[in-house]
Amino acid sequence: MSQELREKMWKSMADSPVVMLGLNNSKEHSEPMYAQLDKDANSAFWFYTTKTNRCAAGGAAMAQFSSKDHKLFACISGNLVEETDPKVVDKYWSKHVAAWYKDGRDDPSLKMMRLDLNDAEVWHADPDFSAIVNLTFGGKIKPEKMGEHQKVPL
Repeated sequence: MSQELREKMWKSMADSPVVMLGLNNSKEHSEPMYAQLDKDANSAFWFYTTKTNRCAAGGAAMAQFSSKDHKLFACISGNLVEETDPKVVDKYWSKHVAAWYKDGRDDPSLKMMRLDLNDAEVWHADPDFSAIVNLTFGGKIKPEKMGEHQKVPL
């Protein structure tokens, strides 16, 4: 089941790749970041940011994700490191990214970070018929009737 749930997570993230990203050892709040996904690299994703961003120091991090339809939720752990390969920085560059940087690709504040993924805890809300009836009429609901929940390796 974990492979299927993992695939659901990647599909949902491809549809809306915005996560809340924060460093584990920081007292700073998480912040919304647009994850650059690569269908051939399912053990990492990337973020364009600035050298002064609260996550720019890198380290152990968590990204929280909620799908557009609010049926899939994930808490993704990993290690945030600077991406120094110019080919990777160029690969994901777009006019939408450029809009955030005064000097575009040559902006001195530009920094790209890569989140090397460890694992994720994923919830997929897909209630069965009995759960829907109980929700509708105020009955008790068993968590396992509401969908899948599992920790999956990435």
